Amino acid sequence: MKSPIAPVRWTPPPAPPVRHPANLDVEVVELPGPGPEDTLIDTDGSVLTGLYDGRILRVSADGRTISTLADTGGRPLGLEWLPDGKVLICDANRGLLTLDRDNRIATLLSEVDGRPMRFCNNADVTEDGTIYFTDSSTRFGIDEWMADLLEHSTTGSVYRRTPDGEVTRLATGRGFPNGVALSADRRSLFWAETATYGLYKLDLTTDGVEPVQVATIPGLPDNIARGSDGLIWVAVGSPRNAVLDLLLPKHPVFRKLVWSLPDALKPKAADIIEIQAYDETGRLVHDLRAKHPAFHMPTGVRERDGKVWLGSIGTSSLATFPTPATPAGA
Repeated sequence: MKSPIAPVRWTPPPAPPVRHPANLDVEVVELPGPGPEDTLIDTDGSVLTGLYDGRILRVSADGRTISTLADTGGRPLGLEWLPDGKVLICDANRGLLTLDRDNRIATLLSEVDGRPMRFCNNADVTEDGTIYFTDSSTRFGIDEWMADLLEHSTTGSVYRRTPDGEVTRLATGRGFPNGVALSADRRSLFWAETATYGLYKLDLTTDGVEPVQVATIPGLPDNIARGSDGLIWVAVGSPRNAVLDLLLPKHPVFRKLVWSLPDALKPKAADIIEIQAYDETGRLVHDLRAKHPAFHMPTGVRERDGKVWLGSIGTSSLATFPTPATPAGA
């Protein structure tokens, strides 16, 4: 049975001007299961990803060998390296987990603010093991992510966990905070908010400051990651939906009706691939678009050493392409 929603009116920002994204060709690696939400690249070029059924996979750099490392027993989303070589797993259902070199899963953090995490989503980690992470919603879990976007009740938060276990809430009342990335100097934190189409930046050196929006994403941003090229890469899960934009400022009853529709009639992600990359001032450097019959709805993006890997909750495959050259004048 679907959870009821209590929609909040919100006026979206103006749609971005007409764009001319660069055409992109991608290669696809088929996986033994659906929903590889994020990607994490190892030093040998292999890629880790987590599936809908809880499995953590390792895919060789050439895509020919796929092995199962572990099963979280939940729904793994964001993946990051910890300083000790373990993998940090943001499990939507179980919280922050770790995967050690013997492929053992352990719980690092399951509760925040005195409650179980409802939607642990994405993270980034400093050299000393400090973890910055998002809990996207206190209202809905992973299986009802669309309900949160329709309701727009902005119950998400951004947190910091220090190596001694202290957890601090850095921002709250956010519109589905999702991907997280630290600046190169670790003095600022970037995150994407899916529900507000925004890329935000928080000064970590001054207590009590508010985050600032540095870019408006032309769609629904998902995971973000700082690449080895220094850019903040953004997976755009889908372009903005004109119907959703129309309904958000209207009477809440209209969104309740949409939520009550059968899944087949609800708005769908566009059947395209859109990826962007920004510098730390919020200036757009790469605006890329592709189409592939076996891949769409990118939700994870990772750039390292001349190669970009994409994950998607909407497919059973990963996609990859060479890091594009920086446009002239960018």
